[in-house]
Amino acid sequence: MREVDITTFAAAHADGALVIDVREPHEYVAGHVPGARLVPMGQLPSRLAELPRERAVYVICASGNRSLSMASFLIHNGIDAWSVAGGTSAWTRGGRPVVRGHAENAA
Repeated sequence: MREVDITTFAAAHADGALVIDVREPHEYVAGHVPGARLVPMGQLPSRLAELPRERAVYVICASGNRSLSMASFLIHNGIDAWSVAGGTSAWTRGGRPVVRGHAENAA
């Protein structure tokens, strides 16, 4: 199990980490981490080729359950993946910014 706490994730995010949001589009639109790319959980297997193998990928969902499962899937497919413990809920509880609505990187 590869999981990072919200503080560690926030530092990686500030350094330009690649963030994949595996929630559904309506959840993403309601509020997501700035810069997070929407790749819904059901689409992730068919979109593996879009993810880099040379750098860490941070996987986030609402609470950390889906992201933990998807990070494990990515690791088994050769991607350096980390699940964000507490997910977007922990991010917002910490007073960090969220983007609402569609973004250019939404699928």
